[in-house]
Amino acid sequence: MMCRTDQSVPEPGEEQDVDATDAVFTALLEDSAEELYEQAPCGYLSTLMDGTIAKINATLLEWLGLERSQVVGRMRFTDLLTVGGKLYHETHFAPLLQMKGEVSGIALDIKTADKQRMPVLVTSKVKTSEEGEPMLIRTTVFDARDRRAYEMELLRGRQAAEEARRQSEADRARLQEALAVLQQSLLPAELPVVPGLEAGSYYHTASPDLLGGDFYDLFPLGGGQWAFFLGDVCGKGPQAAAVTSLARYTLRAAALHDPDPVSVLTTLNTVLHERYASGEGRYCTAIFGVLQPADGRVRLHLASGGHPSALIQRADGSADYLPTPGGLLVGVLPQAPFTAARTDLLPGDTLLLYTDGLTEARTGPERELYGDDALRAFTAAQPPAGPQSLITALSGLLASFGDGLDDDTALLALGVPSLPSIASEDLTT
Repeated sequence: MMCRTDQSVPEPGEEQDVDATDAVFTALLEDSAEELYEQAPCGYLSTLMDGTIAKINATLLEWLGLERSQVVGRMRFTDLLTVGGKLYHETHFAPLLQMKGEVSGIALDIKTADKQRMPVLVTSKVKTSEEGEPMLIRTTVFDARDRRAYEMELLRGRQAAEEARRQSEADRARLQEALAVLQQSLLPAELPVVPGLEAGSYYHTASPDLLGGDFYDLFPLGGGQWAFFLGDVCGKGPQAAAVTSLARYTLRAAALHDPDPVSVLTTLNTVLHERYASGEGRYCTAIFGVLQPADGRVRLHLASGGHPSALIQRADGSADYLPTPGGLLVGVLPQAPFTAARTDLLPGDTLLLYTDGLTEARTGPERELYGDDALRAFTAAQPPAGPQSLITALSGLLASFGDGLDDDTALLALGVPSLPSIASEDLTT
């Protein structure tokens, strides 16, 4: 509406000019509103309360591929929907609209004249009279094709990610199975039965995804002698496994040639140093020993190359280490000293060999090392019931460490059976 800036009385005929201008402006507004309605970027339609379409804009008609004469007064809103859209409209959309008088952003599919599905978002509102009676339903339809394409792409992405996750888990399971088989091939399937001796072993794997470097074995030498060894290769993975395999077979072969423990470790040192000196250094710690049953006891002769000292649980309940100080890591230098020790195992005594995963486990709130003293005290607290009993107690100890045990751990226990107790008999005269 045009406004005057002065208060003078209009000249004759001036009032008529103002009215004419207002009429033109009003007509322009109506034309603009109608054009906006027709060419809006979204679809508009008005329906009677029974769903009959009374008004529809050109945008929606273009989407549908229909003429206005085909739609207005001839079709209902549900006629524009797919079968699934009709079902959802009847069971959810229409009841919700009736209860609330307005429904916003509902995803539906409309069908075009060429029988294509077009995803849309629909918002409907019931218009009422001044008396509150429902008169018609005004509906806005938004093109959701880009959104649907995005949702489908997102769904495909999620499905691809899920499939990749499943494949990764399956590959990981196969890898773990292969690693477990390979790990077992580096250990004896079972310990042999040794006359006059008992034996027990246990292997804890810190990670099923990595090959460990711990190893042990027990085998005959002939002449009533038995050899044993336990060691720990530096590092993990395939390279460590290769060193483990080389160490095991070298120790076995060297023992058959000369069973002296120092000689056996010297041979292993030479092999590892010559094999890996030119590249990335590879070395290990190891204990090698020989057992000779004789006169109701077992003579023990062993040597250590940088390995934790063996622990002996005696039949009287005491426990102490068999010191082997000064032995160097195997494979570091071309020539290395190794420390030997001797003792006798009596009936009820058990020799325990272990790798440092046990004593270097982290315990308590301060995450302190478990340590040699704690292992000795734990062993002394166990009843001297033989190697397998001690191994069982130690495997429970390892489990109690939880995530504080982050390294592979091998245990090998060898013992002399206790003498059978002689029951007294009541003699009658």
